[in-house]
Amino acid sequence: MTDKPYDEPTPQESLDPENWEEFRAQARRMLDAAIDRMQGSRQGRVWTELPEGIKDQLKSPLPHEGWGTEDVMERMETLLPYGAGNTNPRFFGWVHGSGTPSNLLADIAASAMNANVGGRDHGAIYVEKQVIRWCRELFDFPETASGIVVSGTSMATVIAMKVARDARLNFASRKDGVCGHGLVGYTSTETHSCVARAFDLIGLGTNALRRIPADDRFEIDMDALKVAIAKDREAGLTPFVVIGTAGTVNVGAIDPLEDLADLCAEENMWFHIDGAFGALGVLSERVAGRLTGVKRADSLAFDFHKWLHVNYDAGFALIRDETLHRAAFTDRPDYLKAKERGLAGGNPWPVEYGPELSRGFRALKVWAQFAEFGVDRLGRMITRNCYQASYLGEQVEQTPGLELMAPVALNICCFRHVEPGLPDAVLDAMNDEIVIQLQEQGIAAPSTTRLKGRLAIRVNITNHRTARRDLDILLQEVIRIAASDEVAAVKDEALKAVQQ
Repeated sequence: MTDKPYDEPTPQESLDPENWEEFRAQARRMLDAAIDRMQGSRQGRVWTELPEGIKDQLKSPLPHEGWGTEDVMERMETLLPYGAGNTNPRFFGWVHGSGTPSNLLADIAASAMNANVGGRDHGAIYVEKQVIRWCRELFDFPETASGIVVSGTSMATVIAMKVARDARLNFASRKDGVCGHGLVGYTSTETHSCVARAFDLIGLGTNALRRIPADDRFEIDMDALKVAIAKDREAGLTPFVVIGTAGTVNVGAIDPLEDLADLCAEENMWFHIDGAFGALGVLSERVAGRLTGVKRADSLAFDFHKWLHVNYDAGFALIRDETLHRAAFTDRPDYLKAKERGLAGGNPWPVEYGPELSRGFRALKVWAQFAEFGVDRLGRMITRNCYQASYLGEQVEQTPGLELMAPVALNICCFRHVEPGLPDAVLDAMNDEIVIQLQEQGIAAPSTTRLKGRLAIRVNITNHRTARRDLDILLQEVIRIAASDEVAAVKDEALKAVQQ
């Protein structure tokens, strides 16, 4: 008789625990460690570089025999203190959300279900459908609108641009490509780079994206935009989309969205809004009045993991016309054919609204965030961040040796240390070192950017834990570090370079 050793797996040949009670205890220890980490987010260093010893451990060769649950748990616990720092209230770099402890529980539930939310008829699909309905309501989109939860605004932008492209070409582009159609789009020089990347990925090329100058408020110049559209039409090209921004990445400026919506209606062009973090300002009484144009967009891309504080990663693509959205992606081969009943029901499937068939259950943590806190409370967090940025801007203007570099439009304050008579190149080098020192000393984590050619210390406040005292500490430490030996050395080197 032929031996069949794989008919009944032994405990050693299964991937389930040999001892479930022991695993339960290990899991509880990991949960405690994770909660301790979140509970301590307000204390300690903002960012700490990963020690060389741990880096070396993470260069070990592929294991052929597993290390075992206990060893792996210990290694994961070791990593907990070495994140980017965005859970800390003095993380001000880029636009990173701060997360919530309760989202840990949503991630646990989602992992336990291990659902593929590309399709089929199961609970996760209905959770995502409710999130879509809530987003339609949140942004006052019609019932005919559709949406999909994605990794972030970068992917949401690719989806929206593909729908816009295909709709303009009557969907022939899905088979024939886009060569020879001369499609061109328009956005501000302040718009996030994900828009140009989307033009690249959908085959238009980044040269098809016209970057329109911004005005002194860092908003798109409407006159320059109209001139560019007219020029391209005269050249025989096909203007098809305008991308407005609700919260520019550098300074948080909001483009004149109503004016852009009017222009797109006149020119028969698709109106897309990059609302990565700023679009959620509709929840804030301080910001909502400047975002009325959002509801007029043909598509909107934004992130839950920024100002909604959902744990990474979770973004969303919202499309006004579900028919166009589905026509840009739907493709149901025989093995994915729709059924009226059974597990292959639940149609249409999410795979018909984006490029991914295999999709994790991101929608659960989004759903949980809305459900637990409600939009009123979440909106108050946004309002507070905006007031905090205004406060920081006022303090900068009142502090000798500091210069405010742009109006505080939303939740971002850009400033720099200045000394009379020093060239911009020297000030750039000094401010860059100030930011690095803040990060390496674990005090705070702002980022840098360039505004009109000059380097700025960029402070983004997208954190429900941040208090005014954190901003006061930041300014105190900027002034202290500016007078330090480290910055003086950088200043001397930069002066020598300039003089040469």
